[in-house]
Amino acid sequence: MMQIEKTLEELRKLIVARFDAVEKKLDRLSTTKEAMEGDKLLDNQDLCLLLGITKRSLARYRQKKIIRYYQVDRKTYYKASEVQEFLKTRGKKT
Repeated sequence: MMQIEKTLEELRKLIVARFDAVEKKLDRLSTTKEAMEGDKLLDNQDLCLLLGITKRSLARYRQKKIIRYYQVDRKTYYKASEVQEFLKTRGKKT
C-alpha cells in the first residue's frame, strides 16, 4: 500500500511539472504575440481566417516571399501592420 502511495505521489509531481512547463510556454507565446515593436502579431490560423485561404496557400505565400513573416519558438507570426499593407497592395479592403 505504501508503494502505491509513493508511485501516485511521483506521478502527481510529474503531472504538475508538465502543467507548469506548458503554462510557461503559453505565457511566453502570449507575451511574444503582443511584444513585437508594439504591433499585434497574427499566427497562421489568424491569417488564414482573415484572408480566407488554406494553410498550404499561406505557406506558398511565405515561400514565394509574397508576405513577410517572423518565427519565434518554431511558430510563425505576421505583423498586423504588414498584413494590412499586404491587403492594400493586393486590392482587398481591410
